[in-house]
Amino acid sequence: MNSSLNKKFDLEYFFELSPDLLCIAGYDGYFKKINPAVSKTLGYTNKELFAKPINSFVYAEDRDITARKRERLKQDAPLLNFENRYVTKSGDIVWLSWTSMPIKREKVVFAIAKNITSKKKAEEFNRASFLLGNSAQQNALKQHAGILNFDDIFVAGNSQTIPKNSQADVAWFSELERIIRKYTGKINFGISLLCTEMAISERQLYRRIKNAIGITPNQYIRIIRLQMAREAIASGKYRTIAEIAYAVGFETPTYFSKLFKEVYGFDVGDLL
Repeated sequence: MNSSLNKKFDLEYFFELSPDLLCIAGYDGYFKKINPAVSKTLGYTNKELFAKPINSFVYAEDRDITARKRERLKQDAPLLNFENRYVTKSGDIVWLSWTSMPIKREKVVFAIAKNITSKKKAEEFNRASFLLGNSAQQNALKQHAGILNFDDIFVAGNSQTIPKNSQADVAWFSELERIIRKYTGKINFGISLLCTEMAISERQLYRRIKNAIGITPNQYIRIIRLQMAREAIASGKYRTIAEIAYAVGFETPTYFSKLFKEVYGFDVGDLL
């Protein structure tokens, strides 16, 4: 009896304290039980998460494929390392990697998800930095090997130009990104203000960014702005290209649209 109680306590303890997102979902598409990590990651209360279909929290572009995967689960097919995006209450996008096991008898699914947002942001950053910082090399690749797919270009760029950064670099760049996000859209934002906030000279800023990731400070700022543009689109608060361009600090919608297509491979207007 005591052994059974201890096991139950251990499972509940693990469920509550796990940093991974743990949940039990019904075949009806609603959460039945979630651990605190789910609420913490998505920013909603438990009551809010239980009240709406799970798919309503999924990023719009990923809803169809998520629904198809859910139907496969109902057919007793486990789901391994399925990646999709969710939109938090504050409008941010989080990437989750799911492993799910259906229990057909109970018509529920046991699922665990890892937050892989940092990994996805790093991949996006590397791709964007390669395209922005190595356009000549990219053109050479296209001329000699035909039109390569984006992953091919990324692999080449990542292995040749993007070094592995230390924990100190990661912390420093996190602070740099925070400041860029804070001032993006402000009229007086520029390299000089960024240097003041980071307590560093323009030459030191240039060298640190160039040595760490191979691009210039202005290119780095453009990458962060493009990431913010994707987040702004996902929030649904903006209706025109001009609104998004100005909100994330681009002076002209035309330049923003051109850069967005170069980096992501499709027109920003297609997402609105």
